[in-house]
Amino acid sequence: MIDAHLTQKLRIAITGGGLAGATLANALVHQPHLDVHLYESAPEFSERGAAVGLAVNAQRALSEILPAARDMLAHAGAVPMNSTRVVVGSGPAAGALVFDLAGTDPGLVVHRAALLRELLAPLPPAVMHASKKLVAINADDTTAGGSVILRFQDGSTERADALIGADGIFGVVRRYVLGADDPAAEPVFGGWWDCRNLVPFEKAKEKLGEEYFKENRQYGWVGDGAFIMHDVLDNGKTIQCVGCCSEDWASDERKKALNREKLEASFATWIDGPIATGMIDLLLDQKEPRGFSQWEHKNAPTYANGRVCIMGDAAHAMTPWQGSGAAQAIEDAMILGTLLAAIKTPEQLDGALRAYDTVRRPRTQRIVESSRITGQIMTGRGAEIGVDPDKMREALATRWAFIHGFDMQKHKEKALTALRQA
Repeated sequence: MIDAHLTQKLRIAITGGGLAGATLANALVHQPHLDVHLYESAPEFSERGAAVGLAVNAQRALSEILPAARDMLAHAGAVPMNSTRVVVGSGPAAGALVFDLAGTDPGLVVHRAALLRELLAPLPPAVMHASKKLVAINADDTTAGGSVILRFQDGSTERADALIGADGIFGVVRRYVLGADDPAAEPVFGGWWDCRNLVPFEKAKEKLGEEYFKENRQYGWVGDGAFIMHDVLDNGKTIQCVGCCSEDWASDERKKALNREKLEASFATWIDGPIATGMIDLLLDQKEPRGFSQWEHKNAPTYANGRVCIMGDAAHAMTPWQGSGAAQAIEDAMILGTLLAAIKTPEQLDGALRAYDTVRRPRTQRIVESSRITGQIMTGRGAEIGVDPDKMREALATRWAFIHGFDMQKHKEKALTALRQA
């Protein structure tokens, strides 16, 4: 007699149809023993925000999932950054070079919506389900092997062998995994807000200065209580402009309207420098300029609870100072794809999700902490560092090495070892 477990597919539900969920769906959908379903709460699959940076570790992880990742990124309009140049933007040292980050494997900058479009394109329509806002999760131990029941806002329910929450910072799956009363269940204000805008290349060059656009280079301007960044998108046609300030916001405030008075007050010590005045003009050159608060998660004691786990921002929301949020979601997807490819029965799912937690939680939580400290240094809040370019250079120069120089093959092998020991 043939064991039904060996012939019946494992039904894997992913909630959240953004970059994290779409990447994971690509990692799983071609496995013949998996029945994958991607649920998105909104009426259509979309991404909020301007651009996302993909450093070399993100590119390596994505290539582990999609062998044609390089072509896909090119089709999305990703632009290689020849270097990241960090310059002082305020105070007596304004204009001083802190450092250049350059290497043989440049980072890429790509529009979020374009990247999501390319990630969704290979997925069969039957996999994707829009207008499915998850409101409740229940474990069902009455069926053979156990299962998870998903309840949606429209009144419908679905049953899955496992649920993976890619539903973002404010999603519901984290509260299920940790328990609603856990101190780490809800995100906290990270200490900064930022405003972004996409402007035509020529307009940015006119406002900020032609010298900053002679090659595809990302600029980060560090200084007193704030940070400015600009980089190139859409195959060189568009410039992403970012202004960020270190200020206190109400704990429940996610966004606020901005005007010239507010921006000039926030960048008051920058106005006499080389970049702030032009950047303020560009940030205001949009219909409704808004500042968005940056959020992060306190360290969770686990990313998995039975047949349910969390990934991406749902697991480890981080401030953007080391450009690692999307990269860590891609690495999550790579490891989940590796583990779920290696199991065949429902009973193995608990061990697979525990193995995922074992290898992913230490790395991602280290980056959450590192990103916060990096942001403090970049906005002149580093203890005994201030806005001294030499001290900033010493404090910042090596902070990306453990992120970018990561061995994906060893990481996958470690996950499989953890699975065997689960």
